Amino acid sequence: MAIKKLLIANRGEIAVRIVRAAQGLGIPTVQVHSMADANSLAVRMADEAVDIGPPHAAKSYLNIDNLLEAARKTGADAIHPGYGFLSENAKFAQAVEDAGLIFVGPRPETISRLGDKAAAREAAKQAGVPTVPGSEGVLSGADEAKAAASEIGYPVMIKAAAGGGGRGIKIAENETELAKLVAEARNEAQAAFGDNALYMEKVIRDARHIEVQVLGDGTDAVHCFERECSLQRRRQKVWEEAPSAALTEDQRQAICESAVALAKSVGYRGAGTLEFLFDDRSGAHYFIEMNTRIQVEHPVTEMVTGIDLVQEMIRICGGEPLRLKQADITLSGHAIECRINAEDPSNNFMPGPGVIGKLGVPEADHVRFDTLLYEGYQVPPFYDSLLGKLIVHGPDRAGAIERMAAALEGLTIEGLKTTIPLHKVLAASDAVRANAVHTQFLEPWLAEHPIAPE
Repeated sequence: MAIKKLLIANRGEIAVRIVRAAQGLGIPTVQVHSMADANSLAVRMADEAVDIGPPHAAKSYLNIDNLLEAARKTGADAIHPGYGFLSENAKFAQAVEDAGLIFVGPRPETISRLGDKAAAREAAKQAGVPTVPGSEGVLSGADEAKAAASEIGYPVMIKAAAGGGGRGIKIAENETELAKLVAEARNEAQAAFGDNALYMEKVIRDARHIEVQVLGDGTDAVHCFERECSLQRRRQKVWEEAPSAALTEDQRQAICESAVALAKSVGYRGAGTLEFLFDDRSGAHYFIEMNTRIQVEHPVTEMVTGIDLVQEMIRICGGEPLRLKQADITLSGHAIECRINAEDPSNNFMPGPGVIGKLGVPEADHVRFDTLLYEGYQVPPFYDSLLGKLIVHGPDRAGAIERMAAALEGLTIEGLKTTIPLHKVLAASDAVRANAVHTQFLEPWLAEHPIAPE
């Protein structure tokens, strides 16, 4: 293993996850933290900790100079970016390499190519991967958008080329709406990403969100099967499963082979996820984007394959060749993940930090809780509301849902409002149990099934 000391350029539950993965490999860790995170669980667990600035992320977790200085000061020779923050920032990856350090992720040029959604579509086409009908590259202006929409057919989705997290996306039902929404999407993309480039895709109604986990070493690549993430609110994933119960074996093979084809064609290194829309009616899948990092929902894949994805990406980026052969990667049972956020689902998901009182976590071989919490911890108000992820494994989907329902009853987080009540209702829902869901399912369903205060 070329990596001797790993700096974790992130916070929260993913930082804890990376510390544990590194410990399993015998690699010492350096946990950076803002002033607000000085007492975080990751800081307590890591071998060393470095304060990198004030609470606001722009002055700490997004400050490239401070991160590199922390690595220099501690002698860390590698940096793991986790997810979010700078994880898909090609400039950061290049700065890490220029400093003579190892970036635990893809090469900077790969991040640049796949981080631009329009360029990623072109890469997918070149690899023979199906894409959603859409514009050829970015849109130069309103006239080109109008012409593209006329050819694609309404409704169309206008998307930020540098987008993510559901921002910079607008749906135009007709030509009258198009010009107004193009302007709005351009302004939103500029504000969110510093890049106002847009592209366009046809809207596929009631599609499922299927994503494929891949691992590559820059030469070879394999898939670790798929996850389904169709239960979303405001384009943010809420509940994730592996594998997808909606796919036949032939469909599973086709979508996973598509993912590997693209990963190989770009010389992908590390862990990555290719996201697809799946049309139940036609059985067709369409590539939409690739996330060049570890995903929030990676634990469900780990539960059904037995592969530690974070350790594998550390090994690969540390210089080891891909250890896994495709024939050796198999599925076992079904896993479900519920994202537990510091939000009140009975009050329009209003976020609210607080001090953790009693923390009770169900203990069983089939239950895992990835979290940043401990009793007495002050959840800071400056960051994402994710508190942890409750993951269960079952012999099949029905068994996993039953185990999730039981695990949710056994999970206690006192001191603030959480989304546990939402997940209890979802686990009991006939529609969820029947897998009669799609990406537009949850919000109308919530309007008809308001979550009662707990």
